[in-house]
Order: sequence, then C-alpha cells, then structure tokens
Amino acid sequence: MTALRTDWTRAEIADIYNSPVLDLMYRAATVHRENHDPQEVQVCTLLSVKTGGCPEDCAYCPQAARYHTAVKVHKLMEVDEVLTAAQRAKDTGSTRFCMGAAWREVRDNSDFDKVLDMVQGVNEMGLEVCCTLGMLSETQAQKLKDAGLYAYNHNLDTSEEFYGDIISTRTYDDRLDTLGHARKAGISVCSGGIIGMGESDTDRIGMLHTLATLPQHPESVPVNALVPVEGTPLEDQPRVSVWEMIRMIATARIIMPKAMVRLSAGRVRMNTEEQALCFLAGANSIFAGDKLLTTPNPGEDLDQQLFQTLNIRPRKAFKDVSQPAVVFEQIPV
Repeated sequence: MTALRTDWTRAEIADIYNSPVLDLMYRAATVHRENHDPQEVQVCTLLSVKTGGCPEDCAYCPQAARYHTAVKVHKLMEVDEVLTAAQRAKDTGSTRFCMGAAWREVRDNSDFDKVLDMVQGVNEMGLEVCCTLGMLSETQAQKLKDAGLYAYNHNLDTSEEFYGDIISTRTYDDRLDTLGHARKAGISVCSGGIIGMGESDTDRIGMLHTLATLPQHPESVPVNALVPVEGTPLEDQPRVSVWEMIRMIATARIIMPKAMVRLSAGRVRMNTEEQALCFLAGANSIFAGDKLLTTPNPGEDLDQQLFQTLNIRPRKAFKDVSQPAVVFEQIPV
C-alpha cells in the first residue's frame, strides 16, 4: 500500500504533476486501486440552502452581492424543505448531502440554529451530512459535530501566492483556521480548489502542496474547473482542458492516496470519455443533480447512463467509518 505522507515538498509534487501524462495516469490508477475499489464512485448532492447576497468578493462567484449576475437572492430555506430535498437525493442514489449557504462566516443566531436542525435531520436519514457555510469558530464547529455533521467543506481555491488575485475579503490563513477548527471538532475535512482562474501550474502545485502537508490529508478533495459566469470578473476565462483536470486529479490521488478525489464543477462540459479518463486517473466522487449551488451540472439521467456505460456503482454512506452520533438536541422555541 502507498505510504501516507504529510511531508511532501513542492519539488516532489512538481515532478509528479509534470511527468508524462500517460505515466502519470498509470501511476495514479495504480495508487487508486491499492486504496479504493475502482468500481465505486461516491455520489453527492449539493443544495444551496441560502443563495446570493454574499459580502465577499471571490472573483469566480456569482453569489457575491457586488457583481451583477442572474443569481436571485434567496433567504435560508426552511428545515422541512431541506429535508424533503435530502430524501429526494437519497432516493435517487446520493449517499452524501451537502448544504451550502452564501455566508462569509457563520453567526450564532436563529439561522445557525436552523442549520443545526437540518444537519440533525439529514444525519437521521443515514446520509453523510456536509456543510459549507463560510468561516467557522471552534465552538460553532463543535455544535455542528454534536448535531451529526460528518464533513465540512472549505476550499482553499488556489495557492497562497495567487489567492490575493482572486479574493481580498478574507485571508488564506482564515481558510486554514476554519479547516483546523473542523478537524479539532472531529469533523472530516473537505477541501480542494478551482483551476482555470488564470493561475499558473506552479499555483496549482502550490495548492496541492498545502493540502497534502496539512496535519491530516482532507477526507475529500474537490477538483473544480472554473465555470465562467457572466457578470463576474472571470467571465471571459477560457475553458480548462480535460488534460489539465487529469493532471490535478492524478497528482492529488498520488500524494493523498486515501482521500476521495471529487470531479466537481465543470463536469457538465465533459463528455463520457473525458469523465472516464478522470475516473481512471483517480477521481472517485462526483456531485449529482442538475445544479451545483448556482452553476449547471449533468442531470440524473445522464449520470445513470454514465454509471451504466462505465460499470461503476455508488459508494455506500459511511463506508469503513461510523455514522456520527447526535449528542445535540435543539430545544423547541
């Protein structure tokens, strides 16, 4: 089995990333088979429970209030609405349900109490519950854990060196602190980034280096291809090629062998053959459903056809781990 390391150097990762692409894919596929069932792919559903109106200035994001996009602002959904969506996701094959809110940070208020109820309800369905809510304190992370949260997503987005070209309203250390708070609470960490924002290969390698040298590797590493949205500063960025995605996925697989590597945003622009190459290179997780927060994604029928063509099946929830116990009970108001 491939040894787990958190002492990778940038030079080592660069050598892997820049190796001949067929050699890279072969090595990544080998590592993948040593650590995972290659016929299993985790199927996740991502729901925007609070949409738009975000005060941040992330250059890729249509939910930023300062940009003029087609996104319609929507307040936090009701708990029953979210639980209905979670049941629908489970019925169509998803085993992880992620709830995203366009907040800069979590605030201790009635909205957060609602999210805790959502987490507890989805956990009771037997789904892995994930949230992405912005920055998080230690206390808030513990409350989410006690409500049954399994994973917390907080992407680094890019390298520390390029980060300031994309976001100015929070720092790279802010993001790392949130990951630390989730990990301290015993919540599994989901963290990756986006390519195609104008960054260099060195920046992509830098982001992977940061992830691979965390105290523990993220349990899940989303690899997103930018989906340019009209009205955002990055609306005119060219499409990322499948070979760029393969290099990111394969390198992530080799240096973080136990992680779930998620083929995330941008999949809607890939055909079956391109997605198959990404799975061969070590991707073993996708988002299902026709929308990722506010950007398009392949529909359920297309994914069912994809799974049948490639003879792959959904990974079961909580495989090799225990379902989080709920130790937090909301007091009715």
